[in-house]
Amino acid sequence: MSTLPAGHRVLPDADAVARAAAGRLVGIAAEKPDRIGICLSGGSTPKILYRLLAGPDFRERLPWERLHWFFGDERVGDGPEAGSNRRLAEEAFGDLVPRGHLHPIPTDRAPEACAADYEAELKAWYGADRLDPARPLFDCVLLGLGEDGHTASLFPGKPEAREATAWVVAVPEAGLAPFVPRVSLARPALEATPLALFLVTGAGKREPLARLAAGENLPAGRVRAAGETVWLLDEAAAG
Repeated sequence: MSTLPAGHRVLPDADAVARAAAGRLVGIAAEKPDRIGICLSGGSTPKILYRLLAGPDFRERLPWERLHWFFGDERVGDGPEAGSNRRLAEEAFGDLVPRGHLHPIPTDRAPEACAADYEAELKAWYGADRLDPARPLFDCVLLGLGEDGHTASLFPGKPEAREATAWVVAVPEAGLAPFVPRVSLARPALEATPLALFLVTGAGKREPLARLAAGENLPAGRVRAAGETVWLLDEAAAG
């Protein structure tokens, strides 16, 4: 039995994973003539990806004026960790993103209020209060895999990972450090896309990948795009 998830692709290193993801985003942009919604994740490999998108190899291949950037999760509150995913994108993209095209999760209120506000923003973007399986919310969702099997801020054993109705949930208690409140998209929103890309790098991801392959019911294994779910792994993660 394979120890890697269905739909996986093994690449040499984190740079190659980021480059493969960038190529998929360029392909999406080339196929769709109107506005494009991309849901971002945090972490070291996405950081490489975002800098790559803003760099000379990809910057001119993307229609920045049609791209809108959303977030799969965020740390909230009054600590220095709050807004870290937003800052990651802002620092990488700089002034390439037109005003109003970056849609950060609010961080300056209680997590429940931040979640409610972001769900309202997603519904305004979508133009409806209910998701239609025939009409995606995002054109691509980027995701990661935590060493405990979490994705976005949906942690094993936490009720938010089982949410099947709300688009956005408050996560008052994270499952891993830093133990700060978070806001996360729930499965209905994460899955409302024709393409979900899991970017998984580093030897520390071998164990959760093996647990997923063994059939353990981890949050990362439960997220399935309405279309294609692709796992981009580097050799260190794939073992």
